[in-house]
Amino acid sequence: LSLNKNGHYLEFDFEAQCHSVFQNVKSVLESCGARWENLVDITVFLTNMERDFPVYNRVYASYFPDEPAPCRTTLGISSLPTPIAIELKCIAWIPD
Repeated sequence: LSLNKNGHYLEFDFEAQCHSVFQNVKSVLESCGARWENLVDITVFLTNMERDFPVYNRVYASYFPDEPAPCRTTLGISSLPTPIAIELKCIAWIPD
């Protein structure tokens, strides 16, 4: 993600943002003793649903190729607190 001094995009790669957020979630899960397969619910926040949902949906499908995939809710929002275009809220079960 490249921004100018005013916080506007110099370079925008939404697919890279999707992969980055999924890898961050995977790292957090593993640090808690869980795995990617332990996800049960994902809430997705997109700042531009029309532009970004097709890319997000394709990337999401590549991370969850097998059924059952976690429950998913996707919301279009006007902004996020940082200059990113996607954020996830995830719920996972942690094995005993």
